[in-house]
Amino acid sequence: MAEEAKNADTAAPAEDLAEEKAAVPAPPEESKALAVVESDEKPAAAGASQERDAFLTRVATEQRTSLIRAWEESEKAKAENRAARRLANVTSWENSKVAQMEAELKKIHEQLEMKKAAQAEKLKNSAVAVHRAAEEKRAAAVARRGEEVIRAEEAAARYRARGQAPARLFGLG
Repeated sequence: MAEEAKNADTAAPAEDLAEEKAAVPAPPEESKALAVVESDEKPAAAGASQERDAFLTRVATEQRTSLIRAWEESEKAKAENRAARRLANVTSWENSKVAQMEAELKKIHEQLEMKKAAQAEKLKNSAVAVHRAAEEKRAAAVARRGEEVIRAEEAAARYRARGQAPARLFGLG
């Protein structure tokens, strides 16, 4: 009986240890590998071990492909962001250049408008000068006509006073 108690005492800690190993959850890892649980039982067949190895290999492959896929998506996003930033820079550069050219065009239009106004003013001034010269010539013609009328009246008065006819009559002679 003492031997049975001794055997029971040695068997109990082995069973408790196996239960503790089975009851403790495996720590979460980034990999999807299965935690190996030690047990007193031997695998039933070699086929089960191969299935487990194949499953673990498949899990590792899936993990690797998902990491590669995540990296690929990250790289694509980075490339898209860089391209968008470059396109924004090009658009900004284009807008600034267009604004510069429009400002220069506006400046040229203003200069042309100023030249046009200056030329128009010169033409108006010359038109005023022509009008003034024409008025002076009209005044001179009216004055000359007045002088000629007065001269003719004086000559006619002289001819009447003498009682003579003019030597040149109506431009004949």
